[in-house]
Amino acid sequence: MKKAVGWIALFLVIFYIGTSPGPAADTAQGIGDGIAQVFRNIGVFFSNLAD
Repeated sequence: MKKAVGWIALFLVIFYIGTSPGPAADTAQGIGDGIAQVFRNIGVFFSNLAD
C-alpha cells in the first residue's frame, strides 16, 4: 500500500511540474530558502552559544 501511495505522489509531482513549471519552481525555491534559513539559524544559535 505504501509503495502505491509513493508512486501516486511521485506521479502527481511530475504532473504538477509538467503542467505548471513556473509555480513549481517557485515552490521548490521557497522550500530551499526555508531549509537554508533553518541551517542559518542553527549556525547563529551555536555561534551565540560559543560567545
